[in-house]
Amino acid sequence: MILKTSENEIIGINDHTVVIEDDGRRWVTREPAIVYFHRKYWFNIVAMIRDNGVSYYCNLATPFVLDKEALKYIDYDLDIKVYPDGEKRLLDADEYQEHRQKWQYPDEIDYILSEHVKILVDWINQQKGPFSKAYVDLWFRRYQEIKSRVGHR
Repeated sequence: MILKTSENEIIGINDHTVVIEDDGRRWVTREPAIVYFHRKYWFNIVAMIRDNGVSYYCNLATPFVLDKEALKYIDYDLDIKVYPDGEKRLLDADEYQEHRQKWQYPDEIDYILSEHVKILVDWINQQKGPFSKAYVDLWFRRYQEIKSRVGHR
């Protein structure tokens, strides 16, 4: 469900949503998650709302494009996971390097991604935007309000 669109941002929510991997494997998300996309940043953010707190999964990816089909981006297989206690982990660096060689990413892509990892870590450290408890609470509350109104029709 899309919660907000603006010139540069899309904020949405997944809640028990079917995900289809590129290999055709299907699975269903286990918990509600706020999703954040931006037209200028080379990452998107998934804030997973769990009983023990909010966990974040951040994909290093191209800025999104929205067309008549869908919201689209290229995922570079480099991710940052943030745990409820604040621990951060860079994931899949080996997969990124493997794909960088296989698909011959230009050096410019490597530079852009490394710069956007720095921006992303700065956002995490400053609890900016999606990394703020108030942000997650606001958008989750809006989702619950919409869901309750739609459910009462």
